[in-house]
Amino acid sequence: MAQKILQAGLSSGMSAVSGYHSAKPRSLDPPYDGLKHVVPDSFTPQLDTRYTLCGKDGKDVQVPLISWGAWPWGDTSTFHWSDDELPALRAAWQQCLKQGMTFVDTAQVYGTGRSEEILGDLINNHSAGVPREKFIVQTKWLPHVTDAATNVLHPVDAPVKQLRKTLDRMNLTYIDCYLIHGPVHISSIKQAAKGLAKCVEDGMTRTVGVANYSVDDMLKMKEALAEHGIPLATNQCEYSILRRMPETEGMLEACKANDIVFQSYSSIAQGRLSGKYSKANPPPKEYRFSSYDMEYIEPVLEVQRKLAQKYNVSVAAVALNWNICKGAIPVVGMRKESQAVENMAALGWRLTKEEISELDKHGFEGNTTKLWQQG
Repeated sequence: MAQKILQAGLSSGMSAVSGYHSAKPRSLDPPYDGLKHVVPDSFTPQLDTRYTLCGKDGKDVQVPLISWGAWPWGDTSTFHWSDDELPALRAAWQQCLKQGMTFVDTAQVYGTGRSEEILGDLINNHSAGVPREKFIVQTKWLPHVTDAATNVLHPVDAPVKQLRKTLDRMNLTYIDCYLIHGPVHISSIKQAAKGLAKCVEDGMTRTVGVANYSVDDMLKMKEALAEHGIPLATNQCEYSILRRMPETEGMLEACKANDIVFQSYSSIAQGRLSGKYSKANPPPKEYRFSSYDMEYIEPVLEVQRKLAQKYNVSVAAVALNWNICKGAIPVVGMRKESQAVENMAALGWRLTKEEISELDKHGFEGNTTKLWQQG
């Protein structure tokens, strides 16, 4: 049921382009310089490169530069999942294990808990010889959907109660990062921060973060958590060549200034930047993030194809490398082995500033929404 509520929400305005699918996307103003966000020339992302999610008392979590988005796992409303896909997913997982790329992002609402169950099964039953500390497990609490009554009646304890259910589903004793899925909680930021702090103090999560928060609310959450001696580790927002709002609104700069890792979901725009789709073969209507007509996306895809040929990588890898060069950790869906291999090919090389500028030229600013995508 929760996954259907999520899809209904997306169709009614949670996505920044929902209801405006036929509108021409807004380009950035010509004077805008996206290169100011690019990581130093000396930095080349590698499979073994790690960023730091800051934890309490220096108990940090080291994470690789790609996170596997597990929203498709178990989700029948948006991604039409079937458990017949499990063998393909397990084969992809083995590729990830070989490369040490075991950072997975899921949520309590994905597949109404099924995504968390699948991830727990991968860790517990399909990772022989790999110790628990080698996995980075991140999940998200979505107020008013996972358990509306608890969220209203127990504004502080709601995320605590839901995380206990997560751990039961995953058959794990702790996770590595726990996010508030969106800024839609009735509880105040201080109450939500107290609930996250309890999760850390009870040993159920090592770090905490938020998703879809604006810059202002992100910094308010940082201050609220600091009262409990806990850093804000991360903010996760939609960010890609097709939605550069986190650049123009100051999110990337604020994260860097405050030691907050920025994660970019829909980093290949739900496949629109993967090379899989075209004007003649558009993505499913349920894929609502960056849901622009493919005719508007063709110019950037043309540049991506050229660069993919130059670097001998997939079209998707070019879009992911662009994210990484802007300082983000992209969250990208993975359901089969070929996707894992193609996406990991985003590492081991980097785009030049001239190439990033060429991609930027064809990008869009995007929008925010009052309901959901505030960051």
